[in-house]
Amino acid sequence: MKSITVVSDDKVGLLAEISYVLAKSNINIEALDFDVVGKKAVVTLTVQNAENAKEALNSAGYDVAEENCVTIKLTDKPGEFNRVASLLAHDGINIEKVHMVSKEGKRAILSLVVDNPELATKILNDYLTTSAASY
Repeated sequence: MKSITVVSDDKVGLLAEISYVLAKSNINIEALDFDVVGKKAVVTLTVQNAENAKEALNSAGYDVAEENCVTIKLTDKPGEFNRVASLLAHDGINIEKVHMVSKEGKRAILSLVVDNPELATKILNDYLTTSAASY
């Protein structure tokens, strides 16, 4: 799975515009994070087909950055994320972003953007979701 980030001037309807462009291109949003910093909006989307999403958003006039994600599943209890963060830190891997993709019952699915996704995938093998195999 891949993560794409759009940085744009903040305005009313921005998320409606971005989601319309993706829907029109038949691209499903798996996870979404949205922040406003000053007068800029930072929209991070996790999608199955990042290249098509990037192309569609570029065509609509948005600047898009693409990042590889490692998608993991955790038991939803205190200390579980610490185990993952500690494993990565031990091997010198920096976590750059974390997205909560879903949470149901006692399971949480997280998407991590790290500085070394190949090594992170090996280290976190026991935590990977099916879609994380190709990060």
